[in-house]
Amino acid sequence: MRSRWYFLLVLVLGFSVTALAGESVVLRSGSRIHVDRHEAEGARLRLFNGEGFVEMDASLVTGFEPDDLGTPPVPAPAPAPAIVPTLPALSPQDLADQAADKYGLPRKLVRAVMAAESGYSQQAISRKGAIGLMQLMPETAQTLGVDPRDPAQNVDGGARYLRDLLAKYDGYLWHTLAAYNAGPAAVDRYNGIPPYAETIDYVKRIDAILRKAD
Repeated sequence: MRSRWYFLLVLVLGFSVTALAGESVVLRSGSRIHVDRHEAEGARLRLFNGEGFVEMDASLVTGFEPDDLGTPPVPAPAPAPAIVPTLPALSPQDLADQAADKYGLPRKLVRAVMAAESGYSQQAISRKGAIGLMQLMPETAQTLGVDPRDPAQNVDGGARYLRDLLAKYDGYLWHTLAAYNAGPAAVDRYNGIPPYAETIDYVKRIDAILRKAD
């Protein structure tokens, strides 16, 4: 009888290795056996595990206790993504004013240069390859460290270049505008506005815009 009991115990324990839930059979010896469920038939007990079962005398068992596998932890809710407000894109005029304020230039001057250069358009490309709102040449943009295809960087770089030219020519506006259009080398060569029809017209157009703005 004893050997048969140990055989049953080993068999039940073998089944219990893979069990995930069920109940514990409390034996008179104080041991516990994990099973999926049990059935009583008179003085016999059937203990089920997986697809099999074993039988034993009911007198060997003092009770049954449901297994407490613990409540699985509820994962903390993922933090809600931060809502970054989408700022409206600045208009060309606002970009001009922002850059003018940054570099201490009159707002109407930066707007007038932008109007003459590109007509306030980022898509404007000149015959010589100048890009965008204030028509930066690629090599000039590279020197300034800006991306001429980005409107904000384009206008920032153009306003900074305009400020540097004003400083170079001691505040002489026509010299500055001519250098912005034809390049400082041409202005230095002629010691003033070079005799280029395009540059002369450019300076006159901006001067007219500034006078009208007043």
